[in-house]
Amino acid sequence: MPAETHTHGSSIDEESVLALVTEQLAEILQIDAEVVERAVTAGKDRLSEDLHADSIALFELVESLEDELSERSVGFEIESDDLEDLHTVRDIVSYVVARVG
Repeated sequence: MPAETHTHGSSIDEESVLALVTEQLAEILQIDAEVVERAVTAGKDRLSEDLHADSIALFELVESLEDELSERSVGFEIESDDLEDLHTVRDIVSYVVARVG
């Protein structure tokens, strides 16, 4: 199969995406991943209000996810128009699972 028509590896589940988003976001925000995990568990995972992520951090997260997930799904991209709907860690996880899964 030509590289541009297939995906590498298996489909990705919600738990794997959550772990990836948590890890990447913690690195970008320079905080412990447990802070992000607790925020998600407590339902206080809004990117700007709860985790204090600015637009630059969100852009870095998008780039990081696109790089990582393009190995699993050729051409994976988070559409810029969709960014305005991604307000929480759970929003991002759901979006990625829907696009890759």
